[in-house]
Amino acid sequence: MTRVAAIDCGTNSVRLLIADISGERLTDVERRMEIVRLGQDVDRTGRLAPEALERTFGAMRGYAKLIREHAAPGGGPVGTPVGMPVRVVATSATRDAANRADFVSGVREIFGVEPEVVSGAEEAGLSFTGATRGLADATAAEGPYLVVDIGGGSTEFVVGTTGGTAGGTAGGTGTAEGAVRGAMSVDIGCVRLTERHLGSAGDPPSREAVQAAIADIEAAMDRVETAVPVRDARTLVGLAGSVTTVAGIALGLPAYDPALIHHSRVSAERVHEVSARLLRMTHEERAAIPVMHPGRVDVIGAGALILDRIVGRYGLPEVVVSEHDILDGIAWSLV
Repeated sequence: MTRVAAIDCGTNSVRLLIADISGERLTDVERRMEIVRLGQDVDRTGRLAPEALERTFGAMRGYAKLIREHAAPGGGPVGTPVGMPVRVVATSATRDAANRADFVSGVREIFGVEPEVVSGAEEAGLSFTGATRGLADATAAEGPYLVVDIGGGSTEFVVGTTGGTAGGTAGGTGTAEGAVRGAMSVDIGCVRLTERHLGSAGDPPSREAVQAAIADIEAAMDRVETAVPVRDARTLVGLAGSVTTVAGIALGLPAYDPALIHHSRVSAERVHEVSARLLRMTHEERAAIPVMHPGRVDVIGAGALILDRIVGRYGLPEVVVSEHDILDGIAWSLV
């Protein structure tokens, strides 16, 4: 058994997974998430805001403390200052920022390891591994799979057949050999689209603002179809907070419950209903939804809209929702 720590630093949240991996089994020790909004205004300014960096580093300091607490007796191998193998992956907001060196140096100081600002293709491959490993056994879902990871700054589209091997090695592509047929990352995410179109367009947003966001989404999917065989997919697998929140609403849960949401199936019709409802609601009404995390209230309309347009465009009858995603892919890559 190997104990590892994976950190995923996205545009909206920073997440930690400490897991024990033995053979084909990954067992959670700790799974944490904090909304830090690292990508605050990056789409407009091209830089990481000082206050966003400090929020992120604050969360990471807490994660480093947890990693040390859960380290095996005697500490970790040579080269793992916090007590176990650690991989820190940063995605869309950090890729886009002119001052990403400030982020890199801060992470190095906290964890003692170099963060990896991965490409969109690497991000997509890690997400695919995390989402599909064991999926067929658990759900009887048929491949090929279209895995869609709706983040804060970008959305990853990956088509493949199986979770394959452990998802590559740290510093590699994170894809399973022979599993991924095509992958692409595009700059449509719940934070980015909110800042571009919906955030200043009224409460709820105007019809014109929603149509402008839809135009962005459709243009991005046009690009995806030139590189990824999305129409070959038999099963759509949706990842990340926007998708799991939509699922929780669709299921009518009285509180957010990862065990009930993981591998749930939400019909295309229900996705459309939830998306339309969220875009008609005020900020206060969205905040009152039982499964809603406070950090998602202002961006969930954009995230749900992205999912709705994907489901509608590709004619798939439902989305299989996964709580396992890039974070799990990062953990698998460490063994």
